[in-house]
Amino acid sequence: MALYIYNSLTRKIEEFIPLNPPKVNIYTCGVTVYDESHIGHARSLYIFDCLRKYLKYRNFKVNFVRNITDIDDKIINRANELKIDWKDLVKKYIARYNEDLEALGIEKADHEPRATENIEDMVKHIRTLIDKGFAYESGGDVYFNVRKFSNYGKLSGQSIDQMQKGVRIEPSELKKDPLDFALWKKSKENEPSWDSPWSKGRPGWHIECSVMSQKFLKTDTLDIHAGGRDLIFPHHENEIAQSEALTGKPFAKYWMHHGLLTINGQKMAKSSGNFITISDILKRHSADALKIFFLSTHYAHPIDFTEERIQEADRARGRFISLNDRLSSVEFDKKCHNPEVNPEIDSLKKEFEDSMDDDFNTPQAIAALFKMVSITDGYFTQYKKNIEKIMYAKSVLSSLTKVLGLSLARHEFKIEFTENITLTDEIKIEVEKKIKLRDEARKKEDFKEADRIRKELEDGGIILEDTKEGTVWRRKL
Repeated sequence: MALYIYNSLTRKIEEFIPLNPPKVNIYTCGVTVYDESHIGHARSLYIFDCLRKYLKYRNFKVNFVRNITDIDDKIINRANELKIDWKDLVKKYIARYNEDLEALGIEKADHEPRATENIEDMVKHIRTLIDKGFAYESGGDVYFNVRKFSNYGKLSGQSIDQMQKGVRIEPSELKKDPLDFALWKKSKENEPSWDSPWSKGRPGWHIECSVMSQKFLKTDTLDIHAGGRDLIFPHHENEIAQSEALTGKPFAKYWMHHGLLTINGQKMAKSSGNFITISDILKRHSADALKIFFLSTHYAHPIDFTEERIQEADRARGRFISLNDRLSSVEFDKKCHNPEVNPEIDSLKKEFEDSMDDDFNTPQAIAALFKMVSITDGYFTQYKKNIEKIMYAKSVLSSLTKVLGLSLARHEFKIEFTENITLTDEIKIEVEKKIKLRDEARKKEDFKEADRIRKELEDGGIILEDTKEGTVWRRKL
């Protein structure tokens, strides 16, 4: 089956046909490293990691570039606010960003270029735009002349007049037109700067992405340019203008934009306390729970984070974990005649693939996996009879969960609390999981492992009591 995606440029669902199949060149806007990354960043990072993984699953050869903006007004202002060198600020938050990627289980891009390492190429790009009449120098700054580019507004679907009426434009006496945007900014005293033909200064934000995407993907036209819906205007609109004015070719064939994330129905804002960092959420919930929460909503739609929804995702994750524990003991049996035939699982595998082929419809894709989990669980009621089906289901589930970047590893933490600490849903779930593991160990007569689990829980303040109705637990008094 063909793969279809919604193209923000044409506003249509289109069949995905890369320029030079099976090669696919993807660029996505990364983070600006002036603060901790938040769960909105996590959604963006994860969505496009899934895109990359699924294209590889479909046998495309993906070249994936995700930039790091390491010079920007926000960086300069934050460094001044903290009274530290901007380089120290950048170093700190790049390290934190990489820690977040690792904690989320998100792969690094094939290239992760930093803006400050590619300024010479940006200067060349700007110089050519001036030579072609699309840009002009004014007082040491360089601006792109928007009215010189006839297709300006094609991505956002706005006319020049609409933009002037409805958008807050940064004012400057140096501009010929309020809509003109900066390609190069003359640095103020004590600000970071680089040499250029116009002034000691630094690049504008938009030029960074145009230059680094084409440079590291080695192409004038990208297959996919991706980012958040909030970047359509002005960032992506400006990227198109400055790139196509230079090359005369389409900048990207497909544009993909994800919906934005709110918290309890409100826009994220540090000032109002409505702000959750990646590191904070992973102290309370596993990366897999966060991913399942993201998967529950189509990438193009907005998503609202609530504690109830993340706990619901964690319970759903528990279904995967429970089955994974059972499957971990299943090894390939050479006596099985045909372990690669299972119509039920094949049907659900196709349902998963059809959903992903339909503009990466992850809610339907994850629903197909839950059906697969239920069916596979049922096979264990007649283990010996169904061993071939179980083996095949194990293989398929392993393959498809990897496409979604789900590790299905237990979210281990030491259960420690005092009588004043509330037993959270996550702690309760974790205790029940450990009791189930102990029950399975006892059934296998692995009493050493059963005793180890009992002791581990006891050390954490949980007492187990075996009754005729099963094992019950309570807090140590």
